[in-house]
Amino acid sequence: MDSSGINIFIAAHQALSEAGGWLRLAAIGTSVMRIISLVGVDAVIDCRETLRQALAN
Repeated sequence: MDSSGINIFIAAHQALSEAGGWLRLAAIGTSVMRIISLVGVDAVIDCRETLRQALAN
């Protein structure tokens, strides 16, 4: 995961939000989650441990 990946997540989140949708990340690996957490993406995009949790309201 580098800045390009982070930017894709943020752009997708913004586009989906503008369209009335949402983006949640599910079952993220430990190393990727650490990066997402360090740069603060987890404060903007909801991250869940499992797909089932991500799909629940």
